[in-house]
Amino acid sequence: MTVVVGVGTEAGIETRRWGTLPDGQDVQLFVLRAPNGVTVTLGEYGARLLRVQMPDRDGVPGDVMLGHPDLTAYLEQEDALYFGATVGRVANRTARGRFELGGQEYQLALNNPPNHLHGGPGGFHAVRWEGTALEGDESLNGVAFRYHSPDGEEGYPGAVDVTARYTLGDDGWLSLDCWASTDASTPLNLTNHAYWNLADGGAGSVLDHTLLLPAARFLAVDDNAIPVAVTQVEGTPFDFRTGKPLGQDLDVDDAQLWGAGGYDHHFVLLNGGEGLKQAAVLADPASGRRMEVWTTENGVQLYSGNFLGGSSPGGSVVGWNGERYGKHSALCLETQQAPDALNQPELDRLGAGSIIVQPGQTYHTRTRWHFSVTH
Repeated sequence: MTVVVGVGTEAGIETRRWGTLPDGQDVQLFVLRAPNGVTVTLGEYGARLLRVQMPDRDGVPGDVMLGHPDLTAYLEQEDALYFGATVGRVANRTARGRFELGGQEYQLALNNPPNHLHGGPGGFHAVRWEGTALEGDESLNGVAFRYHSPDGEEGYPGAVDVTARYTLGDDGWLSLDCWASTDASTPLNLTNHAYWNLADGGAGSVLDHTLLLPAARFLAVDDNAIPVAVTQVEGTPFDFRTGKPLGQDLDVDDAQLWGAGGYDHHFVLLNGGEGLKQAAVLADPASGRRMEVWTTENGVQLYSGNFLGGSSPGGSVVGWNGERYGKHSALCLETQQAPDALNQPELDRLGAGSIIVQPGQTYHTRTRWHFSVTH
C-alpha cells in the first residue's frame, strides 16, 4: 500500500509524494482547488487526472470520476482501463498494429488483439511525466507535465517531446492542453481517458445520466472495433443530438451495440474546423451536477463502461471511497481524431488535418470541462 506523505504547498497548489515506481523514481501528485468547490487531483504517472470532486445542488461535495488513491493499483491493474490517463502516441485502435509512413511499414504491439490500442502497453499512460506546479502567473492554477519519448518507443518513429498542462479556473473550467514536437515524421493523436460518474463517483450506474452529443454521424465498426463506415445517427440508438439518458437505447436490438457490448464508438462533431467546439453535455438529474466538454478535436469516443466490473483485467477495482466499480458505473468521453486514421485516409480527413506531425510543426490539442450545478 502506498502512503501519501510529505504534504507541501507551492504557488497555491498542494504537492504530495504519491509513491515510488519499481525503478525507484518518486512520483508526485498535485491538488488544485477552485473557489466554487471543484477540487482536482493530478498525478505524474501517466500525467493523469486522479480525482475530481465538486458539490451537488445541496452543496455536498462528492467524487465525479473514477480513480484510486493507491499508485500500485495503476501499476498492477489499470493498464487495461487507462483511468484518467493522458493517452498516446495514438489514442484508440490501429488495425493489426500496422501503418505505413514515408514508404516504411511499422509494426506496433497488438495489446488489444488483433489491434494496437492507446499507444501500446508502454504508452504515455504507463510512464512517469515530470510535473511542475505553474508559477509566475497568478491567473494560472495548474500543473505542467513533461515527457521525452525516445525514437522507436512502442514502435513509433521519431523522438517526441510532449507537454500536458492542466489548469483549473475560478469559474469551474478545467482545461487540458497538450503540445508536442518531433524530430521525424510521426503520428500523434492524444486524449484523456477519464471515466465520469457525476452522481457518486462510480458507486452506482451512469445509465440514468442524460447525455447530449452534437454529432450527426458516428463511425460504425467491425467485430474488431475498427471503423468500416461513416454512418448517420438519425433513426439509430446513436442519436444523442437532443440529449437522452445513456441507458435509454442500450438494450435496443442493434448490431453495433451488441458487437461492442454497449457504446464504444467515435462520434463526428457537427461544428468542424479549428477552434473549440462543444463535444458533449453530461448531467445527473439526481445530484444536479452538470459537465460540458469542449475540444479542438473533430470527434469524441463514447465508451459506456461495458467492461468495468471484473469483465476485463483490472475491472473489479476499489475506488477512493472503497467502491467496487461495476459495469456501466462510468462513461468515457475521449476527445480525439478518428480511430485507425493511420490506415484510412478518408477518416484522417474528417479532422482539420492529418494526425501525422512533421519536424518543425507543433502539435496542439485542447479539451476543456466545465462543471456546474442545476437547481
